[in-house]
Amino acid sequence: MNQTSTLDWTVVCALHRLEPDRGVAALVDGMQIALFRTADELFAIDNRDPVSGAYVLSRGIVGSRGGVPTVASPLHKQVYDLRSGHCLDLPGVAVARHEARCRDGLVEVRLRQEG
Repeated sequence: MNQTSTLDWTVVCALHRLEPDRGVAALVDGMQIALFRTADELFAIDNRDPVSGAYVLSRGIVGSRGGVPTVASPLHKQVYDLRSGHCLDLPGVAVARHEARCRDGLVEVRLRQEG
């Protein structure tokens, strides 16, 4: 059975430190994540590009495709849906998505672990 368990929320930074439509890398519970702020949402995904294996997604180009918030890998340009982690260019390829929220002006992330 494939269950998803969640760990505790971790404060990453103040919301005002995140520039809209720019990614930043953060270390959360020993895992590199890529954190993105759009006009009205926060997204957290693994920073590791599943195609190249490099930790670069935080440096990707934030945009949208058909109204879906996305990030394009800076290496091979595959586009990932920030809401689900699915690659929009390669079926069956995905990056892990984590929960992100703003509470009292602080950005918090909770990792999702597949188990």
